[in-house]
Amino acid sequence: MRFVDRYPIIVTDRKEACRDFWIEHLGFVSAFDSTWFSYLIAEDQSASIAFMTPDHPSAPPGPEKFSGTGMCFELQVEDAREAFDKIASTGLKIKYPLTDEPFGQRRFGFHDPSGLWIDVVEQIESAAGFWDRYMIGSQS
Repeated sequence: MRFVDRYPIIVTDRKEACRDFWIEHLGFVSAFDSTWFSYLIAEDQSASIAFMTPDHPSAPPGPEKFSGTGMCFELQVEDAREAFDKIASTGLKIKYPLTDEPFGQRRFGFHDPSGLWIDVVEQIESAAGFWDRYMIGSQS
């Protein structure tokens, strides 16, 4: 199977608020927007996401309205500190401050209007030996 595209569709009553949030705070652009569905892409086309209202008759079977739990949207960036400064300057309330994690990520996080957790990360050097005990086949 060869994929042409892949993106999550977040089913939410707050489609417009989510669309505006991703455009204003994360620099995404609208590729398609209707009364019931918004498809957004990053300006460099490296990521995409869609938002859909729960009540449209053409919605595919299965997706219930997103409850805000059990999903994390990871945005990997080259410079998390720069991204943090830029996003914080928009007035967005950041829930998890910029932190260097011992497992090798510099990250911060926040929720969008649907409740989706957005984790902005930069890969950095992990603490020496951090991963040793977690690797499959490793000796404890």
